[in-house]
Amino acid sequence: MLYSVKGELIHLEPKMAVVSCGGVGFRLQITMNTARQLPSIGAEAMLYTVMNVREDAIELFGFADQQELSSFKLLTGISGVGPKVGLSILSELTPERVALAVASGDYKALTKAAGVGPKLAQRIVLELKDKVGAGMTAPVSMGGVDLPASVVVSASSNASQAVEALTVLGFSATEASAAVGKLDSVQPVEVLVRDALKMLARRG
Repeated sequence: MLYSVKGELIHLEPKMAVVSCGGVGFRLQITMNTARQLPSIGAEAMLYTVMNVREDAIELFGFADQQELSSFKLLTGISGVGPKVGLSILSELTPERVALAVASGDYKALTKAAGVGPKLAQRIVLELKDKVGAGMTAPVSMGGVDLPASVVVSASSNASQAVEALTVLGFSATEASAAVGKLDSVQPVEVLVRDALKMLARRG
């Protein structure tokens, strides 16, 4: 299974990119968000990948960062959400916006993507919300005492939603709570998620 491809970007379209690696051109289906982050033709590009093998085709999907890759895997793990719908959602919304929509229950935000109706959007929010809720039980160490993550963020609904959004993006409840706990919880949820992501990226 391919984890990533790195090489010369030799072709780029809004929904497709070709990266040449060792003389082989890999055709990858991409989101609009990834397309906007790619360099110019002839420059080196690196994309994280997911391979989908069907009876009649082998498809390769490419993503500019691990957050988008993680969101794609979570979305396509839901019944009724195939690769095309996953790409459509992540072309319309960034992984952060998808996570915020799930954390806040805003299913209407997902209906902006082509191929996503209200019923499917509600199912996505419900199923991902359940996964996030299950992950919120991990303990967080504060002052040498392990506390449930839900207790740490209970003082602020904004902080709680930010932690849930970060969990949707693939971070553990421990990592998310620790990062959000260092920020001013009166800030909007989107700002908390953005600043926490910067903090977590520096640590990585």
